[in-house]
Amino acid sequence: MTNQRTNIQGELFPGGLPAQFVSDIDQQNPWWRNKPLPPLPEFRRWPFEGLLKRIKREPPLARITVLRGPRQIGKTTLQYQLIERLLSEGVAPRRILRVQFDELPSFRSVKNDEPILRIVEWYSAHVLKDDLNATARRKEPSYLFFDEVQNLAHWAIQLKALVDRTDVRCVVTGSSALRIEQGRDSLAGRIETLEVGPFRLSEIALVRGFGTLKPFEAVNGFGKWSQARFWRELREHGRDNRRLLDLAFAAFSERGGYPLAQRPDVIWEDVAQQLNETVVKRVIQHDLRVGERGRRRDEQLLEEMFRMSARYCGQAPHVTTLAKEVQQSLAANIGVQRIRKYLEFLDSALLIRAIQPVEIRLKKRKGSAKLCISDHALRAAWLDEVVPLDSKQLDASPEQADLAGRIAESVAGYFFSSIGVGVGHLPARGDVEEVDFVLTAGDHRVPVEIKFQRRIDPVRDTRGLRNFLSKKVNRARVGVLVTRDDTTIDLPDGIVALPLKSLLLVR
Repeated sequence: MTNQRTNIQGELFPGGLPAQFVSDIDQQNPWWRNKPLPPLPEFRRWPFEGLLKRIKREPPLARITVLRGPRQIGKTTLQYQLIERLLSEGVAPRRILRVQFDELPSFRSVKNDEPILRIVEWYSAHVLKDDLNATARRKEPSYLFFDEVQNLAHWAIQLKALVDRTDVRCVVTGSSALRIEQGRDSLAGRIETLEVGPFRLSEIALVRGFGTLKPFEAVNGFGKWSQARFWRELREHGRDNRRLLDLAFAAFSERGGYPLAQRPDVIWEDVAQQLNETVVKRVIQHDLRVGERGRRRDEQLLEEMFRMSARYCGQAPHVTTLAKEVQQSLAANIGVQRIRKYLEFLDSALLIRAIQPVEIRLKKRKGSAKLCISDHALRAAWLDEVVPLDSKQLDASPEQADLAGRIAESVAGYFFSSIGVGVGHLPARGDVEEVDFVLTAGDHRVPVEIKFQRRIDPVRDTRGLRNFLSKKVNRARVGVLVTRDDTTIDLPDGIVALPLKSLLLVR
């Protein structure tokens, strides 16, 4: 079976690939037939240039680049834009293969445990019409793009086998953090991972036509974050760019960071419906519905757990509290272990981030995870409750101030997680004051408090930060107070205040 060959009108291709499946792949690669790509936005998201450098680097640092992030944040568009650039630079169309696995209905008919390898085998024989290593030796490597690959069984093992024996460049996207992470061990030394979340403020400024709003830093690494000077300079960067920053943050406050939401020509009601259908329900009904060994998960419970996460965003509710509320709303006997597991599912799909209590001296703190939703627009759409974050908008709705503070905490928590800095939270216990977030910056920690309110009390609102800084075991040299507005009040030594919008401009 694996050695059979036929044409597009026949029945089987290498590895038993059905003709319809091969035809679908052919349609996903119009450049093979000298056909144009689908219309693409001129705007390119922040990972574009870095991804391009990674796949063109000679020799490559890693042959596989994984781009992970929630659904509908532009991963597929980034793939198409990379392909468009490669073609414009003279890369032969036959050297580029792209497969979007979640949009191939015919894939269900593939009876093979190694579909990636069989697809590449077919591609090499029928499209490239050459040996992959032979073309690489001529400085003409093939570029392979696999979209939503994490839904395939044993995808990492297949990619490992592929890059171990052929010189290709792979760009892989996925919307499951758990499944991507599970593949990292198999791909050690062969993989670079880049996480992309909803729009950053600098991107909103560009896509909305406000102007060029430069992020404070564009490189990886967090060593400088342990220095007070870093946070003071970040605050000044926000002040220097106040006009554009205010515009971008106001747009973010109103619509969130999903690309489809930042379209002022579409009314919010239509945006909300699209977010619910193409993000939340798509993840719940497609990505999370079927578990290991084909076991079907409870769709109603998944939806209820997302609703609970939205309601409790920025907070750390005890799992027993969640269980009791779910039991009441669904009239079902659902235990705490199942609640924990379903929260893990939502976290793995990047719809939320469940930020765990921080460990001090390798001792894990007892406490619940802090729930941070991927974007406050998802919360607004799912709960049908719009809460602004912009100060001017909040002044018009002062009754929403407390809820806005919790959402601001959720925004900060998910942002920290998405850019890769180590982050936990410190629950109150005994003489230990609660700290909203504790970041890991090199060999030091950085406590962060969110005080999203009109007025700041320099004593009361810094108690947790001062307590954390006073303990040498915490290895902290600076504390960060994230506020609603820019402030010039005097604060205790070692504490730097800056508004949330300036914090979000760090990357």
